[in-house]
Amino acid sequence: MQVTETNRDGLLRQYKVVVAASDIAGRVNGRLQELSQQVNIPGFRPGKVPFDLVKKRYGQSVMGEVLERTLQDSSSEALTKNGVRPAMQPKIEITSFGDNQDLEYTLAVETLPDITPIDFKTLALERLVAEASAEDVEKAMQRLAESSRPVEPIKEPRPARSGDVLVIDFVGRIDGQEFAGGKASDYRLSLGSGTFLPGFEDQLVGAAAGATVTVNVSFPEGYGNEKLSGKPAAFEVTVKEILERKEQAIDDAFAKGLGFESLDQLKERVKADIGREYGAVSRSRLKRVLLDALSTRHDFAVPKGMVDAEFDGIWKQLMDELKRSGEKPEKDEEAMKAEYRQIADRRVRLGLLLAEVGRKSNLQVTPEDLNRAVMEEARRFPGRERQVIEFYSRSQEALSALRAPIYEDKVVDYIVEMAKVSERKVTAQELMADPDAPAAA
Repeated sequence: MQVTETNRDGLLRQYKVVVAASDIAGRVNGRLQELSQQVNIPGFRPGKVPFDLVKKRYGQSVMGEVLERTLQDSSSEALTKNGVRPAMQPKIEITSFGDNQDLEYTLAVETLPDITPIDFKTLALERLVAEASAEDVEKAMQRLAESSRPVEPIKEPRPARSGDVLVIDFVGRIDGQEFAGGKASDYRLSLGSGTFLPGFEDQLVGAAAGATVTVNVSFPEGYGNEKLSGKPAAFEVTVKEILERKEQAIDDAFAKGLGFESLDQLKERVKADIGREYGAVSRSRLKRVLLDALSTRHDFAVPKGMVDAEFDGIWKQLMDELKRSGEKPEKDEEAMKAEYRQIADRRVRLGLLLAEVGRKSNLQVTPEDLNRAVMEEARRFPGRERQVIEFYSRSQEALSALRAPIYEDKVVDYIVEMAKVSERKVTAQELMADPDAPAAA
């Protein structure tokens, strides 16, 4: 095999690769010899099929198989010999090939850049810290009690009001025709919850038990079901029962109903949960400050193909979201593309930097790390834990999606350990505030 570099421009490398015809022929003949020992052809004993017959019958398909394999092997060898670490899948274009001819092709690839990380001990970072106050715990207890308020049928007949739970049957129609998913019986709808289409619940306020109400609403533009998107619909709703929420006392009985021994134990659990939430936000904000600092202090070329791919993903997600919401962009398309291309460039740059730090520091995602992540995912779906675990056990792609953020967090932790990190106590409001929000005048 002959490899000749034909172009070197920034991170781009191009090579001319020539594989001798004799090498191709040897691979083809070797594969045909294997087949002659394996194929079954009527009239011949196994392993006794004439080579010429095997070549005539399978030669074309074997040539295609050998060509594909040769391109993979020779391109990988060419990159290795030239010390190239490809950023993305190389592009191969065959320029010459035929019977008894050498295989010639061009190999174009963008390389990973040479990255020299800064001395992380020179980084000065600030971690915001907030503690769960008595007021925080009290508000959380009130929210918990509100969500746990029991319901019971109203004692005296009255119209439905916001906060009530209605037991309803409904049938939805578009242009007089029922549609899939638009029908239910004995459905419990909490008025004011916003779980149904905009305006649906409002039109049931004031309805009496036993009444049938026609609710006219429209599916929003960009609705998940394209057949319903933007369409006006009429729902025939029968109110079968009105339930009202009762007050929920915050006492030991309430705590025991939630599986705790006492109210104090429940409060301790709530305080710990708030503390974990604040800790996660604190870590997220520290990570953001770190990434901003790393982005500012590292300047190196990034592979255009990687930036293009990242930008395409961001842009598609943005367009899909605008379509679903029906919102109009605030800027013209060119200005938006320029802005999001900068975001793509930053993401690629930081991704490459963190990957290089992890590689040089020999950081690894262990099976134990993945198992913990899978269990955390499973806990997010109470009652379906087994299905979640089985899903990840069958899908390497899903496991890879978990591996990436775990690896990134390991690298971030590694850098933070070396940086100079100071702590500043703040209120919960300061911690949870949007760091991008404009400062109050």
